[in-house]
Parts: sequence; structure tokens; C-alpha cells
Amino acid sequence: MVIVPGVQGEMGILPNHAPLLSPLKFGILRVRYQGQEQVFTVAGGVIEVQPDIITVMADAAENVMEIDVDRAEAAKKRAEELLKIGPPPDTDAFLRIESALRRSTLRLEAVKRYRSQRTRFPGKAEEEQK
Repeated sequence: MVIVPGVQGEMGILPNHAPLLSPLKFGILRVRYQGQEQVFTVAGGVIEVQPDIITVMADAAENVMEIDVDRAEAAKKRAEELLKIGPPPDTDAFLRIESALRRSTLRLEAVKRYRSQRTRFPGKAEEEQK
């Protein structure tokens, strides 16, 4: 199962899903396979679903287990300081700063939420043992 942050809300996609093309928003993408879960941050993009394959084309993505917390905190601090000074006269520069702040905040929240959680789900055999 793949769970993605669609612009219309979170979507869960199982094998043999109907074809779908959807934009993604900033959020968490989770992949559950054989009792394991992998968690990624995604900063926008597009998902294409076919019955037997899912393709994610993200503007930026990162495995939560590989996030450099110090770097994310520094990026967040830089973006916040730039926004305190006031919005730059260039709209593109403002949007880049705002995007950097959103991305660094998402990365830090994902680390806080998912690094401490289990990423293994009980399989059928484990459930039967209980």
C-alpha cells in the first residue's frame, strides 16, 4: 500500500488500483510492503497510478531516516530570519524562502513523528501467535 498526500487529501493506493494521475502537496508519503513501512517527505509533485505500478515524480523527496536534523534546523532558522527582515521585493525570492521554510518544517516534524515510531507492522504469522 502507498499512502500519499494528494491535493484533495490523503490517498491510500492498493495493488490493482484504477489508473489515476494526481498532483501532490507537501506532506508524508508512506510505502507499506511485506510488514515494513518506509516513510518519505515530499514537497509537491505528481503521482501516476497504474494497476501494477505507481510512479511518483516529486519536486523534492527524502527518506525520513536519512534526514539531517541539524541541516533542516539551520535551513528553517535561515528562512525564518529572512522572512523577519520582510518579504523581498522579488516575488520569486519570497516564494523560494517560503518553500524552504515549509520544507524544513515538514522534515523536522517527520523526524519527530516517524523516527521514534515502529516501522514494522505485524504480519499474519505474528498475529496468529498472539
